Amino acid sequence: MPVTREWAYFDHAAVAPLPSMAADAGRVFLNQAEKSGDCCWPEWSAIATRLRGNAASLLHCEVEEIALVPNTTFAINLIASAFPWFSSRASSPRTEAARPNVVVIENEFSSNLLPWLELARSGVEVRVVPVDPSGIVSLDRLAERIDSATRLVSISWVGYSSGYRIDLPKVCELVHCRGAELFLDAIQGLGVFSCDVSQLPIDYLAADGHKWLLGPEGAGLLYIRRERLAKLENRMVGWNSVQGAHRFQNAEVQFKSDASRFEGGSANHLGIVCLDASLRLLLDLGVHLPCSGVATAVLENADLIEESLRSLGAIVYRDKEAAQRSATHCSGIISFEIEGKDPQSIRNALIRNKVVTSVRHGRLRVATHAYNNADDVQRLCDAIRS
Repeated sequence: MPVTREWAYFDHAAVAPLPSMAADAGRVFLNQAEKSGDCCWPEWSAIATRLRGNAASLLHCEVEEIALVPNTTFAINLIASAFPWFSSRASSPRTEAARPNVVVIENEFSSNLLPWLELARSGVEVRVVPVDPSGIVSLDRLAERIDSATRLVSISWVGYSSGYRIDLPKVCELVHCRGAELFLDAIQGLGVFSCDVSQLPIDYLAADGHKWLLGPEGAGLLYIRRERLAKLENRMVGWNSVQGAHRFQNAEVQFKSDASRFEGGSANHLGIVCLDASLRLLLDLGVHLPCSGVATAVLENADLIEESLRSLGAIVYRDKEAAQRSATHCSGIISFEIEGKDPQSIRNALIRNKVVTSVRHGRLRVATHAYNNADDVQRLCDAIRS
């Protein structure tokens, strides 16, 4: 991670720096595109195919269940528009009089809230689950919003501001036992924590690559469980949605049978080759395994950051007792305040000292990855003191 030569980088919940191998892959692509135009397109297409396979390894799913998307926002809008809200093909029988509803969480990032709220225009009821200031998602409150007319529940694996990580097995059980389906915004968890969809009945999952997956912006992953593919409607159709895509003559539209039919048109090959390199690095490090060393390092860093910030007198928004009992709900994201000081002014001062953080909802946010170390944490604290 060349970023470490100059910066103590704690902004992975926003945009991550690239590993050397990802930047090198990008430079190779640019050199090919500069000197050979599209003559290397078959090679780029093969890398896209490899990325789908690596994404399948990351999630423990079939490659046919993976689509490459520009970002999480695109994926969420895709599912929101493709889902058969008023169709009898929904996963479980419903009463004809019931108005379909989707359940979302109050403190979601806007990309996992606005697309669902827009569904109200088409007659879908949108139910918002309130969340207290701690950011903890109450499963009891979630359960109260789900009924026989609930078609889908959309929830973030890790809160982008709070850092609270939901209990995926319990959420899956709660949603499915009530006959609904689950969409998981995994952008703040994937790349650190293992997510095995062969064991967890997640129906849809999306994650852009530019955060914890250490990829560039504009290249992400969408997972659609095979059993859900047939009922989704292609609202966006392009040459790459159909069988025989490269013939470019389709008198009769026959969609591809796998998730890649939702890719539609030309790919962001520059983003794809970089993300593929980053994902191969993370897979080599075992990030897809239950006992990932990456996850262990991230949580150890987060504990050290919390302890160090508290020693400075900072107000840290993390349930310390819960973290000591179990790290299940913890992540690499920690929000804090310095009493009497403006968070944005502190952030600006940190950047001048080559320490990168963010401000969200009036609080400073630290987002640490596995390569950060005690020296980085010391630089963070020294810069705050100064």
